[in-house]
Amino acid sequence: MENYIKKSTNVNTNEISSPQLPQSKLYLKILGIPFLTNNGTPIARNQIEEVIKRIHLFNNIMLVSSPRIIKASPKSDMVVIWIDI
Repeated sequence: MENYIKKSTNVNTNEISSPQLPQSKLYLKILGIPFLTNNGTPIARNQIEEVIKRIHLFNNIMLVSSPRIIKASPKSDMVVIWIDI
């Protein structure tokens, strides 16, 4: 059993960096958003980003990439929005 345990004398303290919080990548899937806006134009990524900035739940969340807008089906008037956070 001793062969599997690393002894603390073998640890190089020069390789240990300062403690950091873990970084993870998550996504958020938003369903049921209309494809067309009130003026009849398709919904745009910048509109989604503006709405996200106004929601207090997203105050300390950083977007990894631009939101992806995908139609639910080719003939549907609804979209699915994927957001990497």
